[in-house]
Amino acid sequence: MAPIAVTSASLFARAITRSDVQHALTPTKEQRNVLIAIGAYVVGILILWNIPYLKLILLPFKLATVALHELCHAVAGLCTGARLRSIKITVDPDEGGLTQMSGGRWWCVMPAGYLGSSFLGALMVFAGFNVLASKIVSVIIGVCMLLTLIWARNWLTRIITVLFIGLIVGLWFTPHGAGLRYVVLFMGVMSSLYSLWDIVDDTVRRKTNESDATKFAQRTHCSSRCCGLLWLLVALIFLVAAILLGLAFLKDDSSLSSTSNS
Repeated sequence: MAPIAVTSASLFARAITRSDVQHALTPTKEQRNVLIAIGAYVVGILILWNIPYLKLILLPFKLATVALHELCHAVAGLCTGARLRSIKITVDPDEGGLTQMSGGRWWCVMPAGYLGSSFLGALMVFAGFNVLASKIVSVIIGVCMLLTLIWARNWLTRIITVLFIGLIVGLWFTPHGAGLRYVVLFMGVMSSLYSLWDIVDDTVRRKTNESDATKFAQRTHCSSRCCGLLWLLVALIFLVAAILLGLAFLKDDSSLSSTSNS
């Protein structure tokens, strides 16, 4: 009898776990709207990305993502003992950036740009499932932009950071924070896509010989494509995890109240 009881208990536990997971990942009406918005953002960004003049609409968001990328390099450097000199963003065909520092641990600093901006993008996507979470994350992004502004050494970097700080502050006063929520979500999707594309462009396609992945590969004596694919996998995990965690933990209040009333 004991083995049968143990087997029954384990099957029951599995059934409960499976049903709990299924319930947690089943989107509410509001979450479906967020998923639709994410899909619409992805399609819209990919279309605009490949149209010569319309792609300029995305330029401020691309440059903001570059700013976050460079800030992640800077923070990783400071955390490992580096002395930071400046952060610069340039407008060129690659919308590149440059963080100048001395010292620090290269094995931590070099991948921090790709993975850090991917993590911040995923964090914004996660926050997009809830107004309060969006407000909290918008403060974090605002602080990141403020730090970038402090270390900025050219006018473009200063202008981009000031514009986005102003945008975040202004959207705090929109009714119920709806505007802030969907802008944070858009910035998250944009940052995630741009980070993924940047990794592919710099490593798999090898568009540039001076990328972080190339320099990292030279130091570790492994293939830059291998480094790029590894970082790409981590970035994809961040994005997928953000959506799943948003579905599981950021259920909207209206669905919870309607469920309790019924």
